[in-house]
Amino acid sequence: MKKLLVLLSIFLVLVACSAKQSDSVAIGLNFELTGEVADYGSMELDGANLAIKLANADGGALDKTIVGIKADTKSEIEEAVSTATKLTTVDKVSVIVGPATSGASGASFEVANQNQVAEISPSATADGVTMKDGTVMDYAFTICFQDSYQGAAMAVFSYDNLGAKKAVIYGDNSSDYAKGLAANFEESFKAKGGSIVATEAYQAGETDFNAVLTKIQGMDFDVIYIPGYYEEVGLIIKQARDKGITQPITGGDGFDSPTLIGLAGADALNDVYFTTAYTTVTDNPVVVKFVNDFVEEYGQEPSMFNALGYDACALAIDAIRRAGSADPQAVQKALVETDGFVGVTGAISFKPDHTPSKSVLVVQLVNGVQAGSQEVTP
Repeated sequence: MKKLLVLLSIFLVLVACSAKQSDSVAIGLNFELTGEVADYGSMELDGANLAIKLANADGGALDKTIVGIKADTKSEIEEAVSTATKLTTVDKVSVIVGPATSGASGASFEVANQNQVAEISPSATADGVTMKDGTVMDYAFTICFQDSYQGAAMAVFSYDNLGAKKAVIYGDNSSDYAKGLAANFEESFKAKGGSIVATEAYQAGETDFNAVLTKIQGMDFDVIYIPGYYEEVGLIIKQARDKGITQPITGGDGFDSPTLIGLAGADALNDVYFTTAYTTVTDNPVVVKFVNDFVEEYGQEPSMFNALGYDACALAIDAIRRAGSADPQAVQKALVETDGFVGVTGAISFKPDHTPSKSVLVVQLVNGVQAGSQEVTP
């Protein structure tokens, strides 16, 4: 009798687990929650969690509750591979959202592809991140425009909207991100008919840029393009304006940080423009609703990374609903067929390499505050 009771208990547990699993749809949330780039991953996780909460309030997916299974890559590529392996083989998720960075995404994409579970990175921007050995990985997707795309967009904006015909490039030579932006800005600016007066370089961690800025000051140019991150860019802008360099200063989404104004000072951040995937300076009702929902949930305005995390997870949920199934292969097929998904960061359709076809936003700063934005398609 005792043995029978034990077997019956085991059976009931298994039935309960099975019922619990059948009542929900699992999405993997594979993000950098600790380590060097935890800010990015944590912001994207907040956005993804909001998407799940709102979707569940709207009926979930397949008449089931959507459950996010969280994993921490610890900002390490090796750990991202491990967490992707667990999510796909142990947790049996229908789709994965994350990681934030290109390196971690590229490595975990290979795992997702091998195990045939689609993975959507909100912010992997490296060119070729969805490919291996020149071939697109069937289960790898990213919703943020690639580095080359935003470099080209700023070149088009500088030439067409700022009327610039001569440009100086002053970029971070220690960053693949910055080097990619610089190369594509130059190519596209020249293709428009512009000329590059000079190309100068700095290294991440530098703080004194006066020698190069003095050299630039004596040149004949219409715009400076500074591909890099806010830590150095803020100081460059401050020192350039202190020298009396008044020409427009442009750059990529590495500018997009509240720290920029602290480094450069509000007075220096005029006639400054940068490319980004998202801004709150808009009357777009989709963005306005998202901002209101986010503020209600978290008590602060959402960042670009919050918005990208939200969009990636909302797209994953949309794909499950369109597929009519939680089966990973059916979800992957629905993702490939995505056509004009309306996201906070723009309408999303996938190109053959599973990167998005979407416009780039160019944001203008006035006294350090985002004062306007314009869509640009290079």
